Amino acid sequence: MYVRFQQLFLRQAEPPNGRTDPWPLFREKPSAFSIQQKLSRANPDVHAATSPRLDELLIDHVRVRLGLTGTKLSCASEVCGACTVLVDGMPVSSCTYLTFEADGRKVTTVEGLAYGDELSPLQGAFVRNVGAQCGYCTPGQLVAATALLAEVPSPTAEQVARWMSGNICRCGCYPAIARSIREAASER
Repeated sequence: MYVRFQQLFLRQAEPPNGRTDPWPLFREKPSAFSIQQKLSRANPDVHAATSPRLDELLIDHVRVRLGLTGTKLSCASEVCGACTVLVDGMPVSSCTYLTFEADGRKVTTVEGLAYGDELSPLQGAFVRNVGAQCGYCTPGQLVAATALLAEVPSPTAEQVARWMSGNICRCGCYPAIARSIREAASER
Protein backbone atom coordinates (compact mmCIF):
# COMPACT_ATOMS: atom_id res chain seq x y z
CA MET A 1 0.00 0.00 0.00
CA TYR A 2 2.87 2.39 0.80
CA VAL A 3 4.26 1.94 -2.73
CA ARG A 4 0.90 2.95 -4.26
CA PHE A 5 0.74 6.11 -2.12
CA GLN A 6 4.34 6.92 -3.01
CA GLN A 7 3.59 6.54 -6.72
CA LEU A 8 0.55 8.80 -6.46
CA PHE A 9 2.42 11.49 -4.53
CA LEU A 10 5.50 11.44 -6.74
CA ARG A 11 3.59 11.83 -10.02
CA GLN A 12 3.75 15.50 -11.07
CA ALA A 13 5.06 16.46 -7.65
CA GLU A 14 7.32 19.32 -8.77
CA PRO A 15 6.05 22.84 -8.02
CA PRO A 16 4.94 24.90 -11.03
CA ASN A 17 7.00 27.80 -12.34
CA GLY A 18 5.93 31.38 -11.71
CA ARG A 19 4.83 30.97 -8.10
CA THR A 20 3.45 34.04 -6.40
CA ASP A 21 2.73 35.13 -2.87
CA PRO A 22 5.98 34.15 -1.14
CA TRP A 23 5.21 34.02 2.59
CA PRO A 24 7.31 32.84 5.50
CA LEU A 25 5.89 29.45 6.42
CA PHE A 26 5.56 29.93 10.15
CA ARG A 27 4.78 33.18 11.93
CA GLU A 28 4.05 33.93 15.52
CA LYS A 29 0.35 33.31 15.84
CA PRO A 30 -2.14 31.90 18.31
CA SER A 31 -2.30 28.66 16.33
CA ALA A 32 -2.82 26.20 19.11
CA PHE A 33 -4.81 25.94 22.29
CA SER A 34 -4.72 23.97 25.43
CA ILE A 35 -8.06 22.33 25.99
CA GLN A 36 -8.21 23.86 29.43
CA GLN A 37 -7.21 27.31 28.13
CA LYS A 38 -9.72 27.15 25.28
CA LEU A 39 -12.51 26.26 27.66
CA SER A 40 -11.46 29.01 30.04
CA ARG A 41 -11.36 31.63 27.27
CA ALA A 42 -14.61 30.48 25.71
CA ASN A 43 -16.58 30.60 28.94
CA PRO A 44 -14.97 30.50 32.39
CA ASP A 45 -18.13 29.02 33.88
CA VAL A 46 -18.03 26.03 31.52
CA HIS A 47 -14.51 25.01 32.55
CA ALA A 48 -15.47 22.66 35.39
CA ALA A 49 -18.60 21.37 33.65
CA THR A 50 -16.69 20.31 30.54
CA SER A 51 -13.71 18.60 32.11
CA PRO A 52 -12.78 15.69 29.87
CA ARG A 53 -14.35 12.35 30.69
CA LEU A 54 -12.04 9.36 30.85
CA ASP A 55 -13.73 7.71 27.86
CA GLU A 56 -14.14 10.81 25.68
CA LEU A 57 -12.26 10.88 22.38
CA LEU A 58 -10.38 14.02 21.40
CA ILE A 59 -12.33 14.33 18.14
CA ASP A 60 -15.62 14.42 20.07
CA HIS A 61 -14.27 17.02 22.46
CA VAL A 62 -12.96 19.24 19.68
CA ARG A 63 -16.01 18.94 17.41
CA VAL A 64 -18.88 18.75 19.90
CA ARG A 65 -17.74 20.58 23.00
CA LEU A 66 -15.52 23.21 21.40
CA GLY A 67 -17.45 23.54 18.14
CA LEU A 68 -14.31 23.24 15.97
CA THR A 69 -15.76 21.12 13.18
CA GLY A 70 -12.85 21.22 10.72
CA THR A 71 -11.46 17.94 12.04
CA LYS A 72 -13.36 15.10 10.36
CA LEU A 73 -14.28 11.60 11.50
CA SER A 74 -14.03 8.93 8.84
CA CYS A 75 -12.57 5.51 9.67
CA ALA A 76 -12.48 5.71 13.51
CA SER A 77 -9.48 3.36 13.48
CA GLU A 78 -6.33 5.43 12.74
CA VAL A 79 -6.27 4.48 9.07
CA CYS A 80 -7.38 7.45 6.95
CA GLY A 81 -5.87 10.56 8.60
CA ALA A 82 -9.01 12.74 8.24
CA CYS A 83 -9.06 13.31 12.01
CA THR A 84 -5.40 14.36 12.33
CA VAL A 85 -4.65 17.05 14.91
CA LEU A 86 -1.38 18.10 16.49
CA VAL A 87 -0.74 17.44 20.16
CA ASP A 88 2.37 19.30 21.28
CA GLY A 89 3.32 19.55 17.60
CA MET A 90 3.03 15.83 16.85
CA PRO A 91 0.29 14.48 14.56
CA VAL A 92 -2.19 12.15 16.23
CA SER A 93 -5.41 10.48 15.17
CA SER A 94 -8.02 12.22 17.29
CA CYS A 95 -10.50 9.42 16.57
CA THR A 96 -8.63 7.12 18.97
CA TYR A 97 -6.84 9.63 21.20
CA LEU A 98 -8.48 10.13 24.58
CA THR A 99 -9.20 13.73 25.55
CA PHE A 100 -7.77 13.43 29.04
CA GLU A 101 -4.38 12.54 27.47
CA ALA A 102 -4.36 15.97 25.80
CA ASP A 103 -5.47 17.85 28.89
CA GLY A 104 -3.09 20.76 29.46
CA ARG A 105 -1.16 20.00 26.26
CA LYS A 106 -1.01 22.13 23.13
CA VAL A 107 -3.67 20.93 20.66
CA THR A 108 -3.79 22.35 17.13
CA THR A 109 -6.65 21.71 14.73
CA VAL A 110 -7.01 22.95 11.16
CA GLU A 111 -8.79 26.03 12.50
CA GLY A 112 -5.54 27.02 14.22
CA LEU A 113 -3.46 27.08 11.02
CA ALA A 114 -4.73 30.38 9.58
CA TYR A 115 -3.73 33.83 10.77
CA GLY A 116 -7.16 35.25 11.49
CA ASP A 117 -8.69 35.78 8.05
CA GLU A 118 -5.36 35.18 6.27
CA LEU A 119 -4.59 31.65 5.12
CA SER A 120 -1.36 30.02 6.19
CA PRO A 121 1.22 29.61 3.42
CA LEU A 122 0.39 25.91 3.26
CA GLN A 123 -3.34 26.59 2.97
CA GLY A 124 -2.63 29.15 0.24
CA ALA A 125 -0.53 26.61 -1.65
CA PHE A 126 -3.37 24.07 -1.41
CA VAL A 127 -5.73 26.63 -2.93
CA ARG A 128 -3.34 27.64 -5.73
CA ASN A 129 -2.53 24.02 -6.63
CA VAL A 130 -6.09 22.71 -6.19
CA GLY A 131 -4.90 20.35 -3.47
CA ALA A 132 -8.46 19.32 -2.66
CA GLN A 133 -11.42 18.09 -4.63
CA CYS A 134 -14.24 17.17 -2.25
CA GLY A 135 -12.34 18.64 0.71
CA TYR A 136 -13.20 15.99 3.30
CA CYS A 137 -9.61 14.88 3.85
CA THR A 138 -8.13 18.37 3.46
CA PRO A 139 -8.08 19.35 7.17
CA GLY A 140 -6.15 16.20 8.07
CA GLN A 141 -3.85 16.66 5.08
CA LEU A 142 -3.11 20.27 6.10
CA VAL A 143 -2.43 19.40 9.73
CA ALA A 144 -0.18 16.46 8.81
CA ALA A 145 1.68 18.58 6.25
CA THR A 146 2.18 21.31 8.86
CA ALA A 147 3.85 18.74 11.12
CA LEU A 148 5.97 17.52 8.21
CA LEU A 149 7.23 21.03 7.42
CA ALA A 150 8.00 21.65 11.09
CA GLU A 151 10.04 18.44 11.18
CA VAL A 152 11.58 18.61 7.68
CA PRO A 153 11.59 22.23 6.41
CA SER A 154 12.61 21.31 2.84
CA PRO A 155 11.24 17.82 2.20
CA THR A 156 12.05 15.83 -0.90
CA ALA A 157 9.23 14.33 -2.94
CA GLU A 158 10.00 10.95 -1.36
CA GLN A 159 9.82 12.40 2.17
CA VAL A 160 6.46 14.00 1.37
CA ALA A 161 5.16 10.70 0.01
CA ARG A 162 6.34 8.74 3.04
CA TRP A 163 5.09 11.27 5.62
CA MET A 164 1.70 11.78 3.98
CA SER A 165 1.05 8.09 3.29
CA GLY A 166 -1.12 7.92 6.41
CA ASN A 167 -3.57 10.45 4.97
CA ILE A 168 -5.94 9.00 2.39
CA CYS A 169 -7.49 11.15 -0.33
CA ARG A 170 -10.30 9.22 -1.96
CA CYS A 171 -10.45 11.76 -4.82
CA GLY A 172 -6.82 11.09 -5.75
CA CYS A 173 -5.41 14.60 -5.32
CA TYR A 174 -2.01 13.27 -4.23
CA PRO A 175 0.09 15.05 -6.88
CA ALA A 176 -1.53 18.40 -6.11
CA ILE A 177 -1.17 17.84 -2.37
CA ALA A 178 2.52 16.99 -2.74
CA ARG A 179 3.03 19.99 -5.03
CA SER A 180 1.34 22.24 -2.47
CA ILE A 181 3.55 21.01 0.36
CA ARG A 182 6.73 21.46 -1.64
CA GLU A 183 5.63 24.92 -2.79
CA ALA A 184 4.92 26.02 0.78
CA ALA A 185 8.32 24.68 1.83
CA SER A 186 10.08 26.63 -0.92
CA GLU A 187 8.39 29.87 0.20
CA ARG A 188 9.95 29.77 3.66
